[in-house]
Amino acid sequence: MKIRRLYLFAAAFFLFLLLAGTANAGQTYVRVSPPPPYVFSAPPVVVLIPGTYYVYFVPGIEADIFFYHGYWYRPYRGWWFRAHFYNGPWAHIRRPPGVFAGLPPDFRHLPPPGHLRIPYWQLRRDWRTWERDRYWDRHEREEHERGPMERGRGHMGR
Repeated sequence: MKIRRLYLFAAAFFLFLLLAGTANAGQTYVRVSPPPPYVFSAPPVVVLIPGTYYVYFVPGIEADIFFYHGYWYRPYRGWWFRAHFYNGPWAHIRRPPGVFAGLPPDFRHLPPPGHLRIPYWQLRRDWRTWERDRYWDRHEREEHERGPMERGRGHMGR
């Protein structure tokens, strides 16, 4: 009887080791390296991407760098990264906010002539207020209501 229990125990233990080894065999681990730093000579200006929910991008550079809800986002080699500052450090995120899936494909060719280029200092100071008060919704509506002769003479007030 003792030998039989010993064999059962050994068989169960062997089965456990076999299953534990195969459970991890299907998992692959990929090391996601952050993007190389993008060096700015000065804090960047941003442009609001029209038709989005307050997504801004840095125009005129080779990398796609976005500002959204207080964070900076950057796609790189099929992965997405997030940072507190425009120059990193970048941390890998599993999924970017859904708003990035709906970006217009031609956003890099924006802004249209006369569209506002927002200095970094103003973005850092005012982004929360703009979102809370839906400032850009009102601003776009006012721009649309003004006649063609008046466009381009507006300013960004607070």
